[in-house]
Amino acid sequence: MSIAAQATPYSRRVVRALVTAQLATIGAFLAVLLLYLGRMATAGVGPAEMLTGAYDPKDVIPFGMDGVNPFLWLYAVVGMLYVAGAVLGLPLAIATVAVVAREREALPRVTRALLLTGAVGGLLVLVARFTPPLLDMHSWWLD
Repeated sequence: MSIAAQATPYSRRVVRALVTAQLATIGAFLAVLLLYLGRMATAGVGPAEMLTGAYDPKDVIPFGMDGVNPFLWLYAVVGMLYVAGAVLGLPLAIATVAVVAREREALPRVTRALLLTGAVGGLLVLVARFTPPLLDMHSWWLD
């Protein structure tokens, strides 16, 4: 019997949940950013005019605000993920670094790189969200 240390198998559920949460919150941020920039470009206005209330983010939903409209549900999911990303960005990054540090030997290189890239991306998005140019976007979306 060997006494050599063996790497324990990592929890695939935890890794999958972390990767999914990170990519979903980053994706929601990018979707809101694209909606903000697209709305500004199509209206031909600047960031200050976007905050006047004349360019509400709910106006970009095609077919109105009816409960059976699938675009409304997509808008709601993106909105909730955007807000969750603001709250969970730092805890997700901390949990990811802890999992990568604990399971360093057991995690495949690609999975480890994906987790760390998601953590760094989540932190960059969190910092970018509260910079002055994107703070206007944040206010516009939460209006």
